Amino acid sequence: MRTLVTGGAGFIGSHLVDRLLADGHTVVVIDNCSTGRLENLDHLGKPDGLTVHVADINDPGIRPLFKDVDWVFHLAALADIVPSIQMPLPYHRANVDGTVAVLESARAANVKRFVYAASSSCYGIPDTVPTPETAELRPLYPYALTKMVGEAYVLHWAQTYKLPAVALRLFNVYGPRSRTSGTYGAVFGVFLAQKLAGHPFTVVGDGRQTRDFTFVTDVADAFVTAAAHDIVGRTMNVGSGKTYSINRLIELLGGPVVHIPKRPGEPDTTFADTTRIETLLGWHAHVGLEQGVQAMLDHIDYWRAAPLWTVARIQDATSDWFKYLGNTGDGV
Repeated sequence: MRTLVTGGAGFIGSHLVDRLLADGHTVVVIDNCSTGRLENLDHLGKPDGLTVHVADINDPGIRPLFKDVDWVFHLAALADIVPSIQMPLPYHRANVDGTVAVLESARAANVKRFVYAASSSCYGIPDTVPTPETAELRPLYPYALTKMVGEAYVLHWAQTYKLPAVALRLFNVYGPRSRTSGTYGAVFGVFLAQKLAGHPFTVVGDGRQTRDFTFVTDVADAFVTAAAHDIVGRTMNVGSGKTYSINRLIELLGGPVVHIPKRPGEPDTTFADTTRIETLLGWHAHVGLEQGVQAMLDHIDYWRAAPLWTVARIQDATSDWFKYLGNTGDGV
């Protein structure tokens, strides 16, 4: 297949590119490198089947890149909670307007499959765990809202324009090449930089909260599996099949701990009900947390470029988090 990956120089996107090339497909990457890094593709060299375009998905000039494309994977987005609270308009432009622009380019090119990277953050603090796709959607900050709205556009294009599209709601993806940006965010990037620097891990609350940590190669496999099937107009959770405590993660990483205040708007548990994707696509995750964490440690030098988050820096960086999410109704 001729495939196109928006956000293909990002964390998940670059692993998806790896998988597509390994499967023998040709790949077109579009990435404006606002969060992605071209270095994430350096290990591939310059294969004949890969072309990379540094461009913004809202630029009308990208439309010719969709010509003769069979599969489109739309992963390009702005992520992280605090920046979305501070700068909601850029998030809307990237995650909503950008999604519509990619949908229209794909529709004009008559692509055979469109797979959207949705986010489990749309569930907010769910009433039910494991959380099914039928759970009420309660986005608590602009990033979650924009990803939810983007998903709604994808499903609407499938309904109205018969675009063969599906959406995958991703849960807590981790693995090599996860982001090292200057934004306080994903736990693995924070912890691995702290480990390299010999600093204690900053554990939120008592560390008993659990997360559905899903390894990135399993997520790439879910994207390819979804593209290869003919299911249309459906949303499916992508999770590991388990949920793991932060304390268990600390045990695997090894090191001292300092505790910081629990944050409003964060669920005690994220845990995907994956019944739908298992039933419709026959997909399930393969990589357990122990194996995945070891893979991270094997590539730990990657996080030497990541910022070191101390307690004071975290307190400063998350002040808007507490300010705006302090009344989310979660009892925190």
